Amino acid sequence: MSNESYIKKEREEDLISVVVPIYNEEGSIPGLFEELRQTLKGLKSSYEIIFINDGSTDDSLKKLKELEKVTIIDLNRNYGQAVALDAGFKASRGDIVVSLDGDGQNDPRDIPKLIEKLEKEDLDVVAGWRKNRKDRGYVCFITFMARFLRRLFIKDEVHDSGCTLRIYRREAVKSLDIGGEMHRYILALLRWKGFKIGELEVNHRARKYGSSKYGFTKALRGFIDLIYIWFIHKYSQRPMHLFGLMSFVSLAFGGLSLFWSLYARIIFNVSLNRNGWFFVGFFCLLIGVVFFSFGIVLDLLIKIQLTMSPHEKRYYVRRIIKTEKKKER
Repeated sequence: MSNESYIKKEREEDLISVVVPIYNEEGSIPGLFEELRQTLKGLKSSYEIIFINDGSTDDSLKKLKELEKVTIIDLNRNYGQAVALDAGFKASRGDIVVSLDGDGQNDPRDIPKLIEKLEKEDLDVVAGWRKNRKDRGYVCFITFMARFLRRLFIKDEVHDSGCTLRIYRREAVKSLDIGGEMHRYILALLRWKGFKIGELEVNHRARKYGSSKYGFTKALRGFIDLIYIWFIHKYSQRPMHLFGLMSFVSLAFGGLSLFWSLYARIIFNVSLNRNGWFFVGFFCLLIGVVFFSFGIVLDLLIKIQLTMSPHEKRYYVRRIIKTEKKKER
């Protein structure tokens, strides 16, 4: 079943959709659900809660099936948090969409004040800022370095791009199509699309159950995605601008190296096969031609993609489960 057609997507006004990705969080699910239900009952709007089981190998799915009146999107394997969020966003029907982690570290009681800020300041997204984080030291260090790199590459001024607790307007989430480790760059992508973004300090709690899924491997994949979105943002329309510049620099350096080699051969009688600059220059000329050719090929591929708009299934949904309200005894 494709990621575009697995659930009805009619819009419902005054509906709040809550999207929660789950991966091996069996211990956190019952408590988180009760907190969510109590918080959402205090709001004037109706709500739906969508859990995405991202290929859990523990009893998370079993725990989810025991909950009342929730929608469970059961992915056929573990794809990662970005894909799980994408599946939930596509299934959501509300005007307001809330996302938060399934580990219980995000506090559902922050949802009302985030919605209030969204409405009061007429924003499209309000992101939570975990100013006082309750994570281990190495996680805080990795996120500090990630924030520095985001500011360096994509000018991202948001304090906490990794906090999943956010409030979106429907138009914002429906504009997204994310995968990989791209959930960390949702705010940057939305800012580039012209959506108005705000942030608010939220409570962050220590993990009670399970273990963190974040580590150096995910951080490395996140850095690769950072380079990718930097390139897409800056050169997606004309990649030839980047590769043309690289080609020009390489050809210029190669030409100067060959000129120096010929000059040394004529003036100082230095044999070309003993002059390292000759080989460096020849190599740079080849690289320059490769960069230029690669830029042309990318340009053509992008034009073909825009013309044909191929649709590729990035993930598969095993089934959709809608639990019922439990009968009172």
